[in-house]
Parts: sequence; structure tokens; C-alpha cells
Amino acid sequence: MPPVTDTSPEVAAIVRDRIMNLSGAERFVIGARMFESARAIVLASLPEDISERERKRMLYERFYGEPLPNGSSVILSRYVE
Repeated sequence: MPPVTDTSPEVAAIVRDRIMNLSGAERFVIGARMFESARAIVLASLPEDISERERKRMLYERFYGEPLPNGSSVILSRYVE
């Protein structure tokens, strides 16, 4: 099934060409900024009265659409609280 889009193939090609004309470093920075924006939006949507550990767990689940793999909570605990 093709992806649903409201962008014409011509416009998509123009946008892709402009992005590909940037250096790898510039594309990386754009991607990192997009990730940080998405992260901020998700974090802002989480309840304020949860622990940092729970906040990180919920962030993972929102980003990846699945629970943390088994054993990950042990690794996560090293980086919070």
C-alpha cells in the first residue's frame, strides 16, 4: 500500500533535491533538531507528577510504540535518579 500524502510527486522531488544538496552535516543537524522537537512535544504531553524513570519509560514507548525490552529497566536505572 503506498503511503498517504498530500504532497504532489513534483513538490516532493523539489524538497528531496533541496535536502540532498545540503551537506551531510547540515542534514544531520536538521534531523537532530527534528528529533529534539518531537521529544519536547512528547515530554510536554506526559503527566507532570511522574518520576524521571517513568518519564523516560513513557518517552521510549511513545517513540517506539512498544514497551522497553526485558532488562532495559536495569540499564535505564543507571541514567536516572
